[in-house]
Amino acid sequence: MFAESKKGRTEQPTGLTNRILPNTKLKGDIISESDIRIDGELEGSVNTKGKLVIGKTGYISGKAESANADIEGKFNGTLKVDEVLSLKATAFIEGEVVIGKLAVEPGAAFNATCTMKGHAVKSLKNESGKAEKSA
Repeated sequence: MFAESKKGRTEQPTGLTNRILPNTKLKGDIISESDIRIDGELEGSVNTKGKLVIGKTGYISGKAESANADIEGKFNGTLKVDEVLSLKATAFIEGEVVIGKLAVEPGAAFNATCTMKGHAVKSLKNESGKAEKSA
């Protein structure tokens, strides 16, 4: 999977996606440098420096960390996405979410506490002149 370069360094794979197919159930932890697509079930954690995709038949119960994520299926647990979390219309999310940016299609269920990192709280003045905080 990894190729040795002439200087002895290991080169990272490009354009490769790990897949967990429908009707596959896993318990445990997955760690990867490349993208991961889950169409089956995972009870445990997944950590990737690439993109995490949960297909329509996919389900993760546990913890997930990735650079980006597209979710069509179900997720229950703690989700950390460094850049963009994209929820498709069929997505169902429960738990705790920490993201850079969020895109939600109509129809998606998002029942989670959500923190957007890197965004400061702005101070607004209400009608009485007192300062209020807003995200």
